[in-house]
Amino acid sequence: MLVSATEMLQKAKAGHYAVGQFNINNLEWTKAILATAQELNSPVILGVSEGAGKYMGGYHVVVGMVNGLIQDQNITVPVALHLDHGSYDHCYKCIEAGFSSVMFDGSHYPIDENVEKTKELVAAAHAKGISIEAEVGSIGGEEDGVIGAGECADPNECKAIADLGVDFLAAGIGNIHGKYPANWKGLSFETLAAVQEKTGDLPLVLHGGTGIPADMIKKAIDLGVAKINVNTECQLSFAAATRKYIEAGKDQEGKGFDPRKLLAPGAEAIKATVKEKMELFGSVNKA
Repeated sequence: MLVSATEMLQKAKAGHYAVGQFNINNLEWTKAILATAQELNSPVILGVSEGAGKYMGGYHVVVGMVNGLIQDQNITVPVALHLDHGSYDHCYKCIEAGFSSVMFDGSHYPIDENVEKTKELVAAAHAKGISIEAEVGSIGGEEDGVIGAGECADPNECKAIADLGVDFLAAGIGNIHGKYPANWKGLSFETLAAVQEKTGDLPLVLHGGTGIPADMIKKAIDLGVAKINVNTECQLSFAAATRKYIEAGKDQEGKGFDPRKLLAPGAEAIKATVKEKMELFGSVNKA
């Protein structure tokens, strides 16, 4: 059974660890992530971008697939299904489709409009027991065509959004989606500390978890980050393992590749990546 992410992230912040959000793109990814979470007894958040939701056939399909896997694979750890970087309209679609958590990314709006739209969505989500994440200060890089320069959030704007009753908050602190460039200046812990001071016990979110050094990850957790998003690293590990399998020429005597065998190495690679991250984040045996 899907749960909201509120309780798991409150426990994570109080316990000084972080829950991983791992984005899903198909059945193999989802099954691999859930199996790893169960093996490590870790809570987990499955992230779905709008593009991935469309690719998988729609939000109702995603909800059905995840609920089916939880039931048939005997997954007993807490699992939240979360819309990642959702628009205003798609947050409502996911609330109606049965997601247990949504993120409204209003960071590209003026702060007054971000506040107005976030306030409406908080009421809609909480009416159904769904957790909601908001964002202040755009995250750098590109995701589903949305490009951000890696802004640092204004702590006072973060407080304005936090006071609306959101369950967790993504604040830009120089982090980016995708691989980090060689000239990246690192995370702004000064900004993170200021946001933490303004928002108190509210769990904070670090997007762009791929490529951030372990010492920075741990320091971010110490400063209130309770949820860390990982996507690119899973994509890279899946692609590398699949490519290696194809290059090995393991088809069926010229008949082509069995898709179940073709995708298996990629799924195993994702398991290894997720395990590494859960151990780094400290969420093992926290279910």
